[in-house]
Amino acid sequence: MLDNIDTSVRTDWTREEAEAIYNQPFNDLLFQAQTVHRAHFDPNKVQMSKLLSIKTGGCPEDCAYCSQSARNGAKLSASKLIEVERVLAEARKAKEAGATRYCMGAAWRSPKDRDMDQLVAMVEGVKAMGMETCMTLGMLDDDQVIKLKGAGLDYYNHNIDTSERYYEEIITTRTFADRIDTLNRVREAGIKVCAGGIIGMGEEKMDRIDMLLALATLPAHPDSVPINQLIAIPDTPLADVAPLDPLEFVRTIALARILMPKSHVRLSAGRTEMSDEMQAMCFFAGANSIFVGDTLLTADNPEEDHDVALFDRLGIQAMAPGCDGAKK
Repeated sequence: MLDNIDTSVRTDWTREEAEAIYNQPFNDLLFQAQTVHRAHFDPNKVQMSKLLSIKTGGCPEDCAYCSQSARNGAKLSASKLIEVERVLAEARKAKEAGATRYCMGAAWRSPKDRDMDQLVAMVEGVKAMGMETCMTLGMLDDDQVIKLKGAGLDYYNHNIDTSERYYEEIITTRTFADRIDTLNRVREAGIKVCAGGIIGMGEEKMDRIDMLLALATLPAHPDSVPINQLIAIPDTPLADVAPLDPLEFVRTIALARILMPKSHVRLSAGRTEMSDEMQAMCFFAGANSIFVGDTLLTADNPEEDHDVALFDRLGIQAMAPGCDGAKK
């Protein structure tokens, strides 16, 4: 396999192919992933995004990993949708700190029509600063998608979380098919798709493979694929889940890179629990995007100074605004 590594973009991957890639010797897997990565991206450039929670807590969904669910036991107070000017002020700070994409997340099952004018104003305001815009608001209907597209929304994040098989073990208030329907609606409207998942939730290896396979066999690959490591939050149903082997996380990053060669693979939640060496290995395996800032929605994230120091040690540079790092 390594004598002739295929770096082409495909949407017809089979489970047998994905399983064989994932299970090969670790060094061979990383070599294949790095080869695919270099064929499409500058290997020493990483895209930096900033994420702000614009509406926190009180979500009616029962996602077992989430502190923002009203059904879980986590003691997180619910808040209303924050003011547009506050969002824009935070976006300016993010841009000054080097972020090129600004992501806004609301703890909703789906947005209410009364909130759409504010959401549109947020997108328009961030776009006017020259930053890419991303939102994660739950499920969307056709009219809401049209309004966000009209405002200039670049990306819509809607993670599928895990495999279809394991999905009902984590969430019962919506289905795996609901997630895929939203992704299709967003993509068909011409908004770029950001979709990934969470690993370390007690799933099996095949669930990690199947989760990535579900994304890699969509009509078009997601433009961004965030891979989150579970943050075991006290009082949530997954508070006591056993930690995942770090090498399994790196394998997942590598498989994402190989299956979706031109996607930005984002090293997302859980970085505070990762050593610098583990993060470096993830970058070698094909991760080329991170969230910056000390908070990721409601969870801790590495301080920006730490990221700057790590990038300096690794010889990695942040992608410039308007540059996706792709080879032309």
